[in-house]
Amino acid sequence: MEDYAYILDWLPQGAPGGNFGRREPLIYAVGDEEFKLFELVPKANAQVTIGDRTYIGKDTAEVKRDVVDHVKRRIGFNELTNNAQTELEYAIDSIVIAHQDRFIRFFNEAEAISLRKHMLEELPGLGKKSMTAIIDERRKGPFKDFADLTERTGIKTPEKFISARIVLEISDPERKRYIFVSR
Repeated sequence: MEDYAYILDWLPQGAPGGNFGRREPLIYAVGDEEFKLFELVPKANAQVTIGDRTYIGKDTAEVKRDVVDHVKRRIGFNELTNNAQTELEYAIDSIVIAHQDRFIRFFNEAEAISLRKHMLEELPGLGKKSMTAIIDERRKGPFKDFADLTERTGIKTPEKFISARIVLEISDPERKRYIFVSR
């Protein structure tokens, strides 16, 4: 269940299309727990800023729901605007940094999928040499954060590997394995 989402795009005149009736303003957003994509309806006169984290949970109290009136529907990656697709990577980067402990746990606990493949190899750009360095170092003790992982393994910006995998899982509905995104 998503309680918070990052705003990817805002269409104050609504989605373009053939509907000549009254179009309602729309917000495209990504949830920060399960990475679900949403079409949201903003409150009248709400201050909407792309990149902001906003509450979309069930508690409709004015204090919490200051931007979003209601969740219109869940959407797929291809239903996002081009701007929202571009902003998705930046929002995912923000989520990964904000929830660093959750993702460092993946580096500490990832296991072999089969005799020939390790879960760490599912991260785009992470090769066998880097994977071996991570496994060797975590035997000495768990990683505390991304800085510790970088210092001990020499892998620069490990959070980018996580972000790239999440974007891949969101944008490709035909993935064989989902590690971070809820389906």
